[in-house]
Amino acid sequence: MPRTTDGDGVPVPQRLLAAATRLFAGQGYDRTSVQEIVEAAGVTKGALYHYFGSKEDLLQEIYARMLRLQQDRLDGFADAEAPVERRLRDAAADVVVTTIENLDDAAIFQRSMHQLSPEKNKQVRAERRRYHERFRALVEEGQAAGVFSTATPADLVVDYHFGSVHHLPTWYRADGPLTPQEIADHLADLLLRALRP
Repeated sequence: MPRTTDGDGVPVPQRLLAAATRLFAGQGYDRTSVQEIVEAAGVTKGALYHYFGSKEDLLQEIYARMLRLQQDRLDGFADAEAPVERRLRDAAADVVVTTIENLDDAAIFQRSMHQLSPEKNKQVRAERRRYHERFRALVEEGQAAGVFSTATPADLVVDYHFGSVHHLPTWYRADGPLTPQEIADHLADLLLRALRP
């Protein structure tokens, strides 16, 4: 049975994910070998195959962990006792901040999702769709209440915002003039302005 932690107490699955994320982001999924991942993580191939069935499973988990984080946070905003404008704005800003905080994960997903098997690709798309549907429900709630304009269908509103979010890995720089929160605030405010009746 492989060790569950290293000498520093870091669980082996987290070590493997951290190493794979660094390598996939730096040199690409297809150009990274299992051997490079296990060497970078300081574990054996047996440990990798114990926790993840394959390199592809690592790729899937890199994106799935970010999506789980974002889904949990979105659920919290959506379920809050606050006006729908506040809940949507908070959710819209949060997805920008959490994407920037996990920029390597987002970039890997954009570049490498097509390399997942059809079954894994379908699973990831279903999880992402669930997120987008919950976000869309906030838009629809505001539209039904007359708080948001109905001139643009809710689906297009969601696509508009997430087009910006999915594009972050191509232009965001940590040394840029705006902080992640400032970028998030600008994009969330743009969304709310577009929805004004």
